Amino acid sequence: MKFLFVFIFGAVVGSFLNVCIYRIPRGKSILWPGSRCPDCDSPIRPFDNIPLVSFLLLRAKCRDCGHKIPLRYFFVELITAVSGVVLLFHFPANRAFFIYWFFACILIVVVFIDIEHRVIPDIFSIPGIFAGMIFSAFFLSTAVGFSGERFIASLLGVFTGAGSMFLMGFLGELAFHRQALGGGDIKLMAMIGAFIGWKLVLLVFFMAPVLGVGFALFARLKKGDKEIPYAPYLALGALISLLYGDEVLRYLFPVL
Repeated sequence: MKFLFVFIFGAVVGSFLNVCIYRIPRGKSILWPGSRCPDCDSPIRPFDNIPLVSFLLLRAKCRDCGHKIPLRYFFVELITAVSGVVLLFHFPANRAFFIYWFFACILIVVVFIDIEHRVIPDIFSIPGIFAGMIFSAFFLSTAVGFSGERFIASLLGVFTGAGSMFLMGFLGELAFHRQALGGGDIKLMAMIGAFIGWKLVLLVFFMAPVLGVGFALFARLKKGDKEIPYAPYLALGALISLLYGDEVLRYLFPVL
């Protein structure tokens, strides 16, 4: 029953994340006005704004103007709901579950903004760095209270994540004589490191290129895209590392 509740609540949260994804890059308020069709500006009725269900019942079209609703709206709601269920399964302790689901929600918003706009807003990454450090230091230990060990691991994660990406961008610029990575990717990796620590963020650093190389080659050869959004692969690597990173590291380095 709790998994069903988390799925339904996650779909509702995903609906709000869709608002953030659409409005924040456009400089619009996420609180006012209420949801409306971006094409005809008609307010969306409450019964047409039920997460997941309304998209299917309306056949991905606005009731008023027939404008096609992007599939992204359905995917964000579904991914947010599923991520909540998966994280609850892996982290049944309440504090860890809520903290990591919050982390996952930030990543979801960042990924879809980067895909559409090729930008990672600082409004997520920079506060996320401090949030990750605070959560790691005070709420992820077995007992509530400050944990110096977790704080150091989080702080090292910030510098390791940012430093590894900065080095990658610097070497890429030397090799290709143009900017290889944006500052948003560096700050995003710093935020990831704040939440998962320096060991796992290093795993993300090496995993992300492997996850993204196939799509990058396809986009470059078939579509001629020169700028490839990197946030999706950093985010996917972060979630894989969060769930299975410790096992991967034990397999790769059994003596450590």
